[in-house]
Amino acid sequence: MKKFIIISLSVIIVGLGIFGYIWFYVPYSNSGVKAGILNDVKHKGIIFKTYEGHLILSGFRPGQQGLQSNEFEFSVEDKDLAIQLMSLSGENVKLHYKEYFGAIPWRGYTKYIVDSIVAIEPASYQNQQQEVPPQEIFLQ
Repeated sequence: MKKFIIISLSVIIVGLGIFGYIWFYVPYSNSGVKAGILNDVKHKGIIFKTYEGHLILSGFRPGQQGLQSNEFEFSVEDKDLAIQLMSLSGENVKLHYKEYFGAIPWRGYTKYIVDSIVAIEPASYQNQQQEVPPQEIFLQ
């Protein structure tokens, strides 16, 4: 009976270890790209300092009227990439990311980890007011 309990506990511990490894270290989605306006990237945390960012996605959502905006929250492991992203705040970017089942504190607060920049475009705001030159009125 004692041998059965030891073997059962060993199997449970090994199973939990394998489950934890898969949950936190094996990417659920190895390749994804999100595009939008980069809002911000911050270096934050109390014990584990990580780079966290927000990307503003815009588009139409089914069942709602008008343009709907939402955010994509992500983490960045690479310090050099995070610094580069900090300088691109306000620009249209396409970011390549990996999705994990769960987040771990030393990797970031989110389960989405950005690992590269696919494309960068200057932001074009549709609501920008352009200065219109005064028109001359010709009296005839």
